[in-house]
Amino acid sequence: MEKLALALLLLALALPAAAQDAGWKDQQGRPLPNTESRQSVGDFGGWVLVTPDSDWQAKWATPADTAPHFREANAVARDGQVFVLIFIANPGFSGSGGADVTCDLAVVRPDGSYSVNQPNAECLRTNLQGPANHVYLAAPVIGFVGASSDPLGAWVIRVVLRDNVRKTNVSLKTSFTLNE
Repeated sequence: MEKLALALLLLALALPAAAQDAGWKDQQGRPLPNTESRQSVGDFGGWVLVTPDSDWQAKWATPADTAPHFREANAVARDGQVFVLIFIANPGFSGSGGADVTCDLAVVRPDGSYSVNQPNAECLRTNLQGPANHVYLAAPVIGFVGASSDPLGAWVIRVVLRDNVRKTNVSLKTSFTLNE
């Protein structure tokens, strides 16, 4: 089952970094509750999204005033493809404008074994191009193709984002089901 995931949610964290009520907002500016896949801790937020959109790069590379829209995938068929995107909202930045966000990435197969187990991956380590309170796409993007040898069932994605400037962590989790 696929549903539309509005990237406007991504762009809605346009509050000043010092705001006390930072977090994910809907198109009308109303706060959204934390979910397993979309969390805010203080001013820092993260979102992990599974999308079937093979054109995710083109959708993301739009002008800042254009909100990209991504479909969300809850299931994928054999030989189907999905992408795991990680969004970072309002990272802390050093006096020189540098962000330093690392992450632990895990993709767990239905049998409990790891397809991906990458601790301390570089997610966002750069001088920010724009305000810190914008949303940024993390460097790791995981592409998945349901191979005939892959086990059927629920594949779980776990991400721990670490804002090394603010010393804040955000834990995220999502999943998709591989079907015949």
